[in-house]
Amino acid sequence: MFRSIKSKFIIIYFLLVFIAMVIAGIFVVTVFERNQLNEADNSIRAQAQSILNFSPTIKEAKWNELEEEEKSELLTKAPIYSTDNRVYIIDNTKIAPEIISSNIGQEERLIGENVYNIPQISPKLIVEASKGEEILTTNEDMSLKYFAYPIKTEQGLVEGIIYIIYDLEHINQTIAETKTIFSEATLLALAITIVLGFLIANSITEPIKDVTIKAQKMAEGDFKQYVEVKSDDEIGQLAGMFNLLTKKLDSTISEIFREKSKMETIFDYMADGVIAVDVTGKISHANSVAKNILNITDKDIESKDYDEIMIGINKYLALKNIIDTESLRGKQIIETKDSTYMARFAPYLNQGSEFSGIVIVFQDITEQYNLDNLRREFVANVSHELKTPITTIKSYTETILEGAIDDKDLSISFLNVVNDECDRMTRIVSDLLQLSNFDNKQIEWEKEYISLENLINKILMKLEITINEKNQKVNMYIKKDLKDIYADKDAIEQVIINILSNAFKYTSEGGFINITLNSNNNTNEIIIEDNGMGIPKKDLNRIFERFYRVDKARSRDLGGTGLGLSIAKRIIESHEGKIDIESEYEKGTKVIITLPID
Repeated sequence: MFRSIKSKFIIIYFLLVFIAMVIAGIFVVTVFERNQLNEADNSIRAQAQSILNFSPTIKEAKWNELEEEEKSELLTKAPIYSTDNRVYIIDNTKIAPEIISSNIGQEERLIGENVYNIPQISPKLIVEASKGEEILTTNEDMSLKYFAYPIKTEQGLVEGIIYIIYDLEHINQTIAETKTIFSEATLLALAITIVLGFLIANSITEPIKDVTIKAQKMAEGDFKQYVEVKSDDEIGQLAGMFNLLTKKLDSTISEIFREKSKMETIFDYMADGVIAVDVTGKISHANSVAKNILNITDKDIESKDYDEIMIGINKYLALKNIIDTESLRGKQIIETKDSTYMARFAPYLNQGSEFSGIVIVFQDITEQYNLDNLRREFVANVSHELKTPITTIKSYTETILEGAIDDKDLSISFLNVVNDECDRMTRIVSDLLQLSNFDNKQIEWEKEYISLENLINKILMKLEITINEKNQKVNMYIKKDLKDIYADKDAIEQVIINILSNAFKYTSEGGFINITLNSNNNTNEIIIEDNGMGIPKKDLNRIFERFYRVDKARSRDLGGTGLGLSIAKRIIESHEGKIDIESEYEKGTKVIITLPID
């Protein structure tokens, strides 16, 4: 309750009015009471002086010479200011003073009675007054005032005392009524204060409450809020500024959201992985590519910090190691099971240009990395392939020059070896030039409609000697109504010769080679299957790489450059076809070539 501004405002307003009324009441009642008592004191003194002045007998101290009847008569005529007063004239010349009392309202007379027998008369005051001093005092309950006034002779002797008892009941009653009236006025003022305080506080707190409710809705994401401006005072200005703030904030948040959405879309659909890490090591953002690269999920991002994830992948990319770098910028290569990535990192700053975290971009360089490796391997393979015949030619030539030339038969034998090695080098260079033309797209095909059946028969005639040498059996299976294909005849012949040559080479004596020609929809299939040595499963994915050999030693013995299948694949793909190899080690190999009809 006391936490609200409204209750605090009402309480403070109430206390201010209450304190003001109490202070004012105490001051007014005190002053009023003092004035009333002062007026009573003045009235008592005036009455004593009036009695003294009224009677020359009393004034001249001849009171004792009068008879009792004369004293009574004289007092009856004395001016009395109030019927509530009791006036006593005491003879101070006798040992036991006599008293004559007059209460005009009641017509009572007390003549010749001993003063000490009257309870309302204080002997102490009489004794003090008999010394010549005027005494004015009040009893304990403030209900009566006592006044003792000495009657002196011309010589200054005290012959008597005027003793007045003044009743304060009417003054006390007036003061009590004043207090009651002031209390009622205070209660009424406080009641009015509460009502006015509530209305005033409500006029202040309602707009604030409205602003608070609207601000809470804004905190929940609803920025379409408007506060009604009902006045031009500070509250109205606050409402106006709130509306302006809402409008500006809505515009700014919308712009930020659009930019954030755009950036997230870019991050999510970009080919590179992006991950942002704050200075505490918490991953603040990671797109789907980065999650796949690091093999993490959203749950891992929430439960693990960056170093815990990265330390097992590349320890140099741990946040503590990045921070230790001089410029907070750099790059590292990350190798996963199937891919290679270049990780580049750089810092991002806050509004105060202070280091806030690191952004890491993972660029997939698998193809480039593989090409670089392939290039290095290619150079090594070419060097190796050319080095062997060059070495052979060099050694045989030196032998001839050193004297073997005189031996005709030996020279001819050596020269034949040199010639074979030159042919081998020619084939390697020719194949390399052909692959280079494929890479540079400098091949121009001379396409025509050709019959696969006639082409296969022609190729088999060329390879007949090879077939007969190993006593191998060739089976042809041709589908009826096989359609012609539109292709470069020499290129397709080169591919089929290469595949059949490999089948004959790697199939033992007495083996078989099956050739099947099928037509499916708009394509023709050439299936060449043998029961030769086959290809191990681990080598199937690399069989079309340049210079790749399953068994390098045997391949060199059987001839070939290791480029034939690479060339065959490039030719088939250039004709918008496809070549696949299925094989099982030591059981045989199946090559499926698919070519479009048109």
